[in-house]
Amino acid sequence: MSEFTFTVFKGDKSGAPKKATTTKPQDLTGDKVLLKVTSSGLCGTDLHYRTDDMVLGHEGVGVVEATGPDCKYLKKGDRVGWGYEHDSCGHCQQCLSGAETYCPERAMYSYADRDQGSFASHAIWREAFLFKIPDELSDEEAAPLQCGGATVFNALHAYNALQTETVGIMGVGGLGHLAIQFAAKMGCRVVVLSGTDSKKDEAMRLGAHEFIATKDKKELKVSQPLNRLLVTTSAQPNWDQIVPILAPGATIHPLTVTGGNFEIPYMPLIANAITVQGSVVAPRYIHQRMLEFAALHKIKPVVQVFPMTEAGIKEAMDKLEQGQVHFRAVLKPQ
Repeated sequence: MSEFTFTVFKGDKSGAPKKATTTKPQDLTGDKVLLKVTSSGLCGTDLHYRTDDMVLGHEGVGVVEATGPDCKYLKKGDRVGWGYEHDSCGHCQQCLSGAETYCPERAMYSYADRDQGSFASHAIWREAFLFKIPDELSDEEAAPLQCGGATVFNALHAYNALQTETVGIMGVGGLGHLAIQFAAKMGCRVVVLSGTDSKKDEAMRLGAHEFIATKDKKELKVSQPLNRLLVTTSAQPNWDQIVPILAPGATIHPLTVTGGNFEIPYMPLIANAITVQGSVVAPRYIHQRMLEFAALHKIKPVVQVFPMTEAGIKEAMDKLEQGQVHFRAVLKPQ
């Protein structure tokens, strides 16, 4: 059987990514699709695996080069993206109800298909988990939407955010700057909470209606209580500061991946019927809607482009870890 070998970049115990290769069968089976990677976003989750022996990257965009015998929708030359989930069983209640991201057999980044990712020259994925990229989005713009965009859009769309809601966005970073745009274009009143005023002008330009600097303030004041709060910061908020500005029945969405426990004052939680809603990335039908919504409303990430080389990936990861990336880093194959 002939084989196909392509370039990948893996985590390493040193913390510096290493160039390597992955080999797959040349003949594609089922609905497998061979892609040439054209852009990859760098997500905060990638930092968790920079010392693991696995191929990094899960915000991929590429061009179809070949398709397997069972492919029905994609053809050579199509631009497609993929995100955190690569496969699911297709038969459980979660899969049948459009919630395949919670399938017990889900194949997710970091613990399945560790021999390939978006930090690579090529990849082979199932057609069923690839998404056509709208013409209105460039490869560099589409890449960060495959995880970052899908994560924040899912929190709003899957949990029925209304145009009449006041939505708080905590943090103006890689996730937060996308959440501001999506919530504003959905018609919500958007209140941004950030430590200082340093990102106020940019947050307002992206669509925020109010901006609150939280540092050194005992009490926060908002024009209207928050019906929903998307927490996009890696550190947990000061809940004693935040809970008083939540509306009764408000929903809190913790969206970043971090260790430790989630802690919140108990009595205000039950007295005000507050919901803490966990979620991961979007299931496929919402992911597809997210891309179409972004294209229609001209929602685009603010990106910094780095070369997809050992040095380029290390520089991008180091800067992200130090908080020096302006919203989203995108890697371009050389």
